[in-house]
Amino acid sequence: MAYIKSVRGFTPQFGENCFLAENATVVGDVIMGDGCSVWFNAVLRGDVNAIRIGNNVNIQDGTVLHTLYQKSVVEIGDYVSVGHNVIIHGAKINDYALIGMGATLLDYAEVGEGAIVAAGSVVLSNTKIPPYTLWAGVPAKYVKDVEPHQTNEMNRKIAHNYAMYSGWYKEDE
Repeated sequence: MAYIKSVRGFTPQFGENCFLAENATVVGDVIMGDGCSVWFNAVLRGDVNAIRIGNNVNIQDGTVLHTLYQKSVVEIGDYVSVGHNVIIHGAKINDYALIGMGATLLDYAEVGEGAIVAAGSVVLSNTKIPPYTLWAGVPAKYVKDVEPHQTNEMNRKIAHNYAMYSGWYKEDE
């Protein structure tokens, strides 16, 4: 079972049909919607401020979510895919966005609806990524616009795939 811990009077809350890998860590002021998955070695540390996660979000292996004490929060919308080994520190990610493997998002950054942050990118503090754009690099910069229907379809597919993958683990319980 995942490591779930109350801190400072806050106990993590989970919606229906969520999957938490055995060694995922969820601490403190974390509220997660329905149909989410948190994968192996992911850490959601809501000890110093809030982490809010929408529905059908997948937070893949090795990802870390954290915030600044009493300042920044993590907000993740619906149908967001967060790749392996991502760091999200006090950033906001809107619906249908895709955060590539190994990316880092710093405090007060905002990723618009349907936007894509390429693998390995570093999104600096206070960066505002417009909806339906692709950003890449260190620091992350605008690359091109992306089609809304393609991004939304892709992230729904990824979300459904991760729901399917998590079902494989539930069968073994």
